[in-house]
Amino acid sequence: PVEVPVDPRPEAAAPGPDAKPQGGPRAMPRSPRPAGEDGGGVSGVLRRIARLEDSRQRAAELFRWLLAPVAPAEFLRRHWERAPLLVRRGDPGYYAGLFSTADFDAALRGGEVHFGTHLDVTSYAEGMRETHNPSGRALPAVVWDFYQNGCSLRLLCPQAFSPTVWHFLSILQEQFGSMAGANTYLTPPGTQGFAPHYDDIEAFVLQLEGKKHWRVYRPRTDAEVLPQFSSANLTQAELGEPVLETVLEAGDLLYFPRGFIHQGDCLPEVHSLHITVSSYQRNSWGDFLEKLIPAALQMALEEDVEYRRGLPMDYLQYMGVANSDTVDARRTAFVEKVQSLIKKLVDYAPIDAAVDQRAKSFLHDCLPPVLTQNEKEQSVYGFPARWQDGAPCNVDILITKDTEIRLLRHGIVRLCNEEAGVMLYYTTENSRVYHKEEPKFLEIDPEYTDSVEFLLSSYPNHVSVDNLPCETLEEKISLATLLFEKGILTTKKTLAQV
Repeated sequence: PVEVPVDPRPEAAAPGPDAKPQGGPRAMPRSPRPAGEDGGGVSGVLRRIARLEDSRQRAAELFRWLLAPVAPAEFLRRHWERAPLLVRRGDPGYYAGLFSTADFDAALRGGEVHFGTHLDVTSYAEGMRETHNPSGRALPAVVWDFYQNGCSLRLLCPQAFSPTVWHFLSILQEQFGSMAGANTYLTPPGTQGFAPHYDDIEAFVLQLEGKKHWRVYRPRTDAEVLPQFSSANLTQAELGEPVLETVLEAGDLLYFPRGFIHQGDCLPEVHSLHITVSSYQRNSWGDFLEKLIPAALQMALEEDVEYRRGLPMDYLQYMGVANSDTVDARRTAFVEKVQSLIKKLVDYAPIDAAVDQRAKSFLHDCLPPVLTQNEKEQSVYGFPARWQDGAPCNVDILITKDTEIRLLRHGIVRLCNEEAGVMLYYTTENSRVYHKEEPKFLEIDPEYTDSVEFLLSSYPNHVSVDNLPCETLEEKISLATLLFEKGILTTKKTLAQV
């Protein structure tokens, strides 16, 4: 694990090219805070990156800001899936505007938070972790009484209640190419809410308020390195010595890979509020192969008679665990045949199609995009259709061959060839609550595939409708209108004015 303290002095400068490495933790210069009209904190960085035309650049810039002053390339090389990283910033306002105890209280008062579904009430004392969830709505009087009596509060889906968390995660998910989720944890002074455990996600702990004492431990066995599933609650006797022990203060960041055991407790004099941003749950090579191998086998069965030939009539007599120590030429031949068929299976592996199916699942996981004011005005969400003077007005979407269009975001659509036809999956109608909605898709004419790919390759530039590679102008306008109505496209100029 590496600790990166950030020098809080304004005059601290980065070392010159001839500087010699020093012993101990690396002292990095304070990362520059945004200034001027954008302001600081999360709100400032979101306003700043909104000016970037390309959603991929927005995601990369937000990721850079999240890790600063550690460069993303260095993080990926030294820490990602390998080792914890601690960044001390000495800047309590670094995450200002992301989420606060006031936001927590406002979510409770909104009346939509329910115990178990959105909120867990927990405690950990004398080696015992307990959950104290009643049923029904999480009313402020009940929730704050639990907190006052030493219970921790975990809000499971802050993006459903906080527009800023929603905005933050909706951008970051395009950097990971995997769902970006979050939980917030509010812990009373002098308490601990959870037993030691490891998770199945890459975790970024952002300390928002107060302080928290953390201990992080290496995976105990090779089987626990980058695990597929989270652990049960562990006891202190199972842990050994921590590889990192620290107190996080507001503005600090702690990252640890999946499989690293961790526990956090509050100091006696101050509460703690942190948000854990997570990604890469079930996003490994093995998870990909779970989709690829069955598809490859199905294709092999359809196309190669060798996979359809019958097993030897007598194979049960010499194969199986009971016969594993038997020396028999038939066993050798059987094993070699299996190995041959498995090796040959690679030739039938529909790798790109399996990637598209993974992407389809990712788009179902995604948060819907948060639109800037300009994007609203230039999309269906700002279209001025309304009821006025006894009749609908401004209803017609007048797209012509000269209308300039582009995708709202690069990562909001995916083409998939499926048995039922060509499907275009998209995220603009997703819910802020995980999988509250079914996957959103359009079945499109296969002849439109080139046009969708053209829009993807042209992004972030606008192209005229007339340049879409459809056969007729009618088809070009029809496709553009369909995608515009689903919020997938924006126009360079506002289509209609009120």
